[in-house]
Amino acid sequence: MNHQLFVPRPGMMTAVLVAASSFAAAQALSPAVKPAAATKKAWTAPRTPDGHPDLQGVWTNNTITPLERPKGLGAKEFYTETELAAAQQREHQRLARNEEEGRPTEPGTADDVHYDFSEYGLDRSQAKLAWTLRTSMIVGPEGTIPPQTAEARKRIADVRAAARGHEFDGAESRPLGARCLARANNGPPLQPAGYNSNLQIIQGDGYLVIVTEMIHDARVVAMNGRPHLPSNVRQWYGDSIGHWEGDTLVVDTTNFTDQTPYVGAQNLHVIERLKRVDADTVLYQFTVEDPGMWTKSWSGETAFSKVDGLMYEYACHEANYGLANTLNGARVADKEAAAQKQGK
Repeated sequence: MNHQLFVPRPGMMTAVLVAASSFAAAQALSPAVKPAAATKKAWTAPRTPDGHPDLQGVWTNNTITPLERPKGLGAKEFYTETELAAAQQREHQRLARNEEEGRPTEPGTADDVHYDFSEYGLDRSQAKLAWTLRTSMIVGPEGTIPPQTAEARKRIADVRAAARGHEFDGAESRPLGARCLARANNGPPLQPAGYNSNLQIIQGDGYLVIVTEMIHDARVVAMNGRPHLPSNVRQWYGDSIGHWEGDTLVVDTTNFTDQTPYVGAQNLHVIERLKRVDADTVLYQFTVEDPGMWTKSWSGETAFSKVDGLMYEYACHEANYGLANTLNGARVADKEAAAQKQGK
């Protein structure tokens, strides 16, 4: 886990605001994110030996921007710079108040009885945040994932009905995340996790690798022009094929299972676009489609911010007491139910 402590410094809020509110000049689709160096001189991305932009290094997509827009904001896609500064100040004050009062997490939440977030550096504001002016990652006036098709709703309801009453039969009955096998934040598309929202990009000859700190998965992107795997070969994180469009890395992923990242999606197709817009920022855009799952495709964008340092091993399987305790609790409940039935 990454235990690096975030300590606000004088002038940091102003610096973050300048970097976050700058993302627009050369990005027509991205008025929320502008290169920090745009007011100085044109920035040129460093190159790898094969001549393509160098995206390598450790990045974070840690953010308070939700995937879907809060309902109260309606069609409002962007905050003003004043509103963003106020949000940053509230986040800073929230962390300071919690630490001062000895309350590491918000009372009454699941996290409040799970981890000591402040002591172990797991509060999102103790790490670097990637700020943008967007009110949601999903772009467009709706700002939400489209409705599911009638077919998808029935399919998912049938699966849930079949599983009802068997959720705790054994480890194989638990979700992939509870079993430390796969997490939705790895996508694609890549999404921030509750903490440890870091990722590393490595570029090589014919391949590119995206490693996420949570849950220590490495997605290998083929850059050698090979076709996608046969349609009957399915993988939790799909089959990723990449190519360059100018200075933008485009990753096309198919061949997902119906288990992740969107349970019930049978023919998921994700297109990701990564462009380094300055030394500390990668613009990350994505489009998700599955005609049998949603009534239309949907797109989003966020920013990756450069991290100085290394990622740490996210040892999820080791000391995964949650899974064992859940199953132990289920067995105790089974015995109590059986005893109660016999007593009747």
